[in-house]
Amino acid sequence: MEIKIFELLEGAAKARGITVIIDVFRAFSLEPAVLENGASPLIAVGEIETAVKEKERDPNTILIGERHGRKIQGFDYGNSPSEVETVDFRGKRVIHTTSAGTQGLLAAKHADLLLTGALVNAAATARYIKSLKPDIVSLVCMGWECRKNTEEDLLCAEYIRSLLEGEGQFPIEERAYQLRYQEGKKFFDPKQAEVFPEADFWSCTAINRYDFAVQAVPNNIGFVMRQLEDGR
Repeated sequence: MEIKIFELLEGAAKARGITVIIDVFRAFSLEPAVLENGASPLIAVGEIETAVKEKERDPNTILIGERHGRKIQGFDYGNSPSEVETVDFRGKRVIHTTSAGTQGLLAAKHADLLLTGALVNAAATARYIKSLKPDIVSLVCMGWECRKNTEEDLLCAEYIRSLLEGEGQFPIEERAYQLRYQEGKKFFDPKQAEVFPEADFWSCTAINRYDFAVQAVPNNIGFVMRQLEDGR
């Protein structure tokens, strides 16, 4: 198995084989929570306009998304995992758009199969990949708005790679905690609390909280996010 780590949109465009689009803070930490809470379907899209049109077509649609970290005006929820963890989405159609994660899905045009990546389900994602016995795996770190590399996404890529390669003990808990002094420090800044609540940091660093991988399946407006039960 050849494992490559790429970064940002350029990296997503280079990705081949089984491709994991990684966005730890916060898109792909949020999506497992929405799926766990019953959304059917959950659809990731690239453009705000696409989401708005879907809401106009079906007023019962729930919109989740951000630009520059902030909740998009008129949307039901921002890109906050801690905000949606207790929301009952059963029977609800949910549309999700973000500045990094969902853009990465769109850019990975040469992937054979697309998965999302985050610390909250990294082990299940690795387990699913191993079950496919692929020749090539691409781990793509989307960073901040697809413009700046960030520590949390690279950490997630390194962790998934270690699981795929069957390496020894990886200090994931320790290194995840250290993120609070790196890119995660914004979650502890009182001046940014409205946009980046502290609770989101802990939600995004809850290692392997969810025991399922998430597959992104293309459809006519974006990607239907599919929960792979027990990593299969």
